[in-house]
Amino acid sequence: MTNGREAARPPVANMPSIEQVNTLIRERRTIKPGDMSDDEVDRSLVDLILENANWAPTHGLTEPWRFRIFAGESRRQLAHALSGIYTEVTPREKFLESKHKKLSTLPLKSNVAILVWMKRQDIRKIPEIEEVEAVACAIQNMHLTASALGLAGFWSSPEVLYTPRMNEWMEIESEDRCLGVFYVGWPKEALDWPTSTRRPVAEKTVWVE
Repeated sequence: MTNGREAARPPVANMPSIEQVNTLIRERRTIKPGDMSDDEVDRSLVDLILENANWAPTHGLTEPWRFRIFAGESRRQLAHALSGIYTEVTPREKFLESKHKKLSTLPLKSNVAILVWMKRQDIRKIPEIEEVEAVACAIQNMHLTASALGLAGFWSSPEVLYTPRMNEWMEIESEDRCLGVFYVGWPKEALDWPTSTRRPVAEKTVWVE
């Protein structure tokens, strides 16, 4: 006879151990395009990253995540758009040449740039914040999958992505939301996988009695 805890376990024979899950989550790192090599990322790996993104939690099964892939020469289209929109929407007194240069070069430093956006539900039944949260979960799945493959990943969210001008360039609806560019590439050979720390979770937790 099995107890309730055992019966509730997912019926998957090759389910990873909790130790493997812990390692993947805790060793995931942000690695920026400047630390990515020129080696090509096979399309099958990008497809795997997106397929796992597609299994993120979604209230009402709206599946609001959408992806636009820039690889090879098409990366220049994205670089030109990001830097150009920044120039258009930024007041002269706030314009920074360093930020403009970053936007014009980041897509070219990674092997693949994935523009991620939220498609708003037509009937608006699900609150927008929940749709944004679902897309964020999808991006976390992307990052974890990239890390498991040994790939470098970076979720970039410059302010230009949140502007109406960006929606116009993407030809998406006004209530859709561009939520980031996820850059993917192989880490440079000389790169040591970064380490990190977190403050104890107990400092951020309250048990209600």
